[in-house]
Amino acid sequence: MREAEFVTVAGLVAAVAQGESGALWRLEGADRQLDANLVRHLPGTGGAAYVEDEVDVMLVVVGGGGTLTVDGAKSPLDPGFIGLLPRGASRALLAGPEGLLVLTVHHRRRGMSIGRTTPAVEPEPCPLHLVCGRCHRHAIEADARYCSGCGTALTDRPEGRLSRTKPA
Repeated sequence: MREAEFVTVAGLVAAVAQGESGALWRLEGADRQLDANLVRHLPGTGGAAYVEDEVDVMLVVVGGGGTLTVDGAKSPLDPGFIGLLPRGASRALLAGPEGLLVLTVHHRRRGMSIGRTTPAVEPEPCPLHLVCGRCHRHAIEADARYCSGCGTALTDRPEGRLSRTKPA
């Protein structure tokens, strides 16, 4: 059984040097269901808009201020602000002149796994079939039928491509 975790925001902020940014605290433990981070953004900093496709994120402003932009709509950020950032929405934070201290909470993301994925679009045929079997020269033209170096027919071509016969 996991143990409860307790911290204070004031203690976390006091323990970090003024002028440092990034995650001041995060939940630990492999068997948890939630992820949570206390993040400090320095004055005037923020990231470009991005889309989080995997999880909804709860954002709580703990200190400072700034601006939150979600799908183009801007909201002022002040201590006590609570917002739900839905997955799939474009979002961006910009810290105000006093910086920004936010707590984010979301369902724990899936861990990375090793394996093969199915591509969304069928990949283009590999151009390695355009390498001459005789002199090993790579054909310059994407639709080449014969090696430009030795004239050998490029016969190892995928079905449905140009003819494999040499013109008379």
